Amino acid sequence: DEKERFDPTQFQDCIIQGLTETGTDLEAVAKFLDASGAKLDYRRYAETLFDILVAGGMLAPGGTLADDMTRTNVCVFAAQEDLETMQAFAQVFNKLIRRYKYLEKGFEDEVKKLLLFLKGFSESERNKLAMLTGILLANGTLNASILNSLYNENLVKEGVSAAFAVKLFKSWINEKDINAVAVSLRKVNMDNRLMELFPANKQSVEHFSKYFTEAGLKELSEYVRNQQSIGARKELQKELQEQMSRGDPFKDIILYVKEEMKKNNISEQTVVAIIWSSVMSTVEWNKKEELVAEQAIKHLKQYSPLLAAFTTQGQSELTLLLKIQEYCYDNIHFMKAFQKIVVLFYKAEVLSEEPILKCVFLEQMKKFVEWLKNAEEESESEGEEGD
Repeated sequence: DEKERFDPTQFQDCIIQGLTETGTDLEAVAKFLDASGAKLDYRRYAETLFDILVAGGMLAPGGTLADDMTRTNVCVFAAQEDLETMQAFAQVFNKLIRRYKYLEKGFEDEVKKLLLFLKGFSESERNKLAMLTGILLANGTLNASILNSLYNENLVKEGVSAAFAVKLFKSWINEKDINAVAVSLRKVNMDNRLMELFPANKQSVEHFSKYFTEAGLKELSEYVRNQQSIGARKELQKELQEQMSRGDPFKDIILYVKEEMKKNNISEQTVVAIIWSSVMSTVEWNKKEELVAEQAIKHLKQYSPLLAAFTTQGQSELTLLLKIQEYCYDNIHFMKAFQKIVVLFYKAEVLSEEPILKCVFLEQMKKFVEWLKNAEEESESEGEEGD
């Protein structure tokens, strides 16, 4: 009962002989692999099987093919370097893994290994592997966690990771779209790590954006810019809430916010929405509708100078109005407080009349709007009389 010795040579010979007989007809290759699974030990020799299908033979550490080994040209590395050919090869892997589900883990391990071996492959071989990997990520055969291998220090330092990522993302986005890519990256917490494809001194949104935009991946550049912006906005909100709970002076808070806006290119509209939600989250609201309006007015009056500092544009005022409206809709106790909040902000010069007139949405606002219009007409007629 001596344990069977691990000897992939015989297994390799059987696979290579079969592939030589099928030739480059990938339909025939898929059928041959399907049938061979019943006779050959795929579970035991998964790594050898995938080495052959990708590189034409067993790979030595580092990614070179052993010289004394027989090899086949029916493999990814010997195929044409175009998307259509790689899509056909992706089908071969899909069919094989669907048929023998236990190969899923082995295949993932294989791709992780191949990515670590990238420096051992030619540029053309890397391009083909990148296209294939992108397609397999798009159709769900591979999980985005395999991209961890690209963060290997040596690959990053020599620019191999970034160049490989260009081809990979191009084929991935070509199969799906940037939103599907984003979902896959988010699932494995990789949505905020893409800048690590570059060395530490080049990990900036500007560098990333320039590199990938020039490579024809503007949507990926915009995605990373957006992710960075989301991160900066979350950080801003967290810090704001801490400053408010400490009772920091408004002039210090305003200075901090303005610096963050400049540093992270955050618009005033975005900032006023963040300030509104921070202000509303710093208080425990009364559950009684008749008391909550009074409480809200008292609370918001205190913070109106802070909000006024970031409503210098009509668009920011509209944003704030919409945020107040949303808040009142989502929190039913606030419905009757809406008009009072708007009047308060009008008097405190947080809001001006034009955005209020644009943003009328509730019956209870009618009286206020009529009052504004009358006031406007009166001031105009007074002006005419003065003439």
